Amino acid sequence: MSDEKNRKVLRELLREHGQTYAAEAGIRLRDTPQPLYRTLVLAHLLSARIRASVAVATSRTLYEAGLRDASSMSGSTWQQRVDALGEGGYRRYDERTATQLGDAADLLLDRWGGDLRKMREQADGDADELRALLQELPGIGAVGAAIFLREVQDVWPEFGPYVDAKAMQGAERLGLPRKTVELRRLAEGTGAADAELASALVRAALDKGIVEELQPGPT
Repeated sequence: MSDEKNRKVLRELLREHGQTYAAEAGIRLRDTPQPLYRTLVLAHLLSARIRASVAVATSRTLYEAGLRDASSMSGSTWQQRVDALGEGGYRRYDERTATQLGDAADLLLDRWGGDLRKMREQADGDADELRALLQELPGIGAVGAAIFLREVQDVWPEFGPYVDAKAMQGAERLGLPRKTVELRRLAEGTGAADAELASALVRAALDKGIVEELQPGPT
C-alpha cells in the first residue's frame, strides 16, 4: 500500500481499537505495585488459549474478589482463586491457573517483596533480562512476558517501543510495514501511546473482522 493509505488504515485502527487490554480491564496503569501486579495477572490470563474478552472479564472478577496484589493472592485459598476464575468465565484452565497464581504470588513476595518495580530495577533496562525474570514466575511463559512488556511500556519506557510478534502479525494482516519505527511514524499525530499502538495491532491479529473492516476484499 501507499504511505498515505497505510497511514489512513493505521489511524482508523487506532481510532476504533486503540485501547490497551489493561485499560479494558479497568486497570489505571501507573508505576505502583497494585496496577503493575494486576497487569501481570492479566498477561498471565491472556497468554492462555482463551478469548481475550474472557481473560479481561476474569481480571476484573479477581479484582472484585479482593485479589488485587501479591499479598492478597498469596493469602487466598486455592478454592477462592478457583471460584473467582470460574465466575469470570475462565473455567477451562481454572484449577491449574489457581495453583499458578498462588505459586507466582509467593515467589514474587519472596524474591521481590511483591513489588514488580524491584524486578524492573534488577533488569536494569535489559528487556531480555526482564523477560527471563518474568518467566521464572509460574504460569508466565514467553507469551505472557511479551504481553506484560507490551502493556507496561509507557510506564517503563526503557523497554519501549515494544511491538511483539503478535502485534507484528496484525500489522502484516493489515498490509502495514513490519518495522516498529515505520509503524510509529505512521501513527504520528494520532496521540496514541506505544502500548495503544501495539494493542490495536494485536486486536487486528486476533479478530479477522477488524482486518475485513479496514481492508475490504481478500486479506
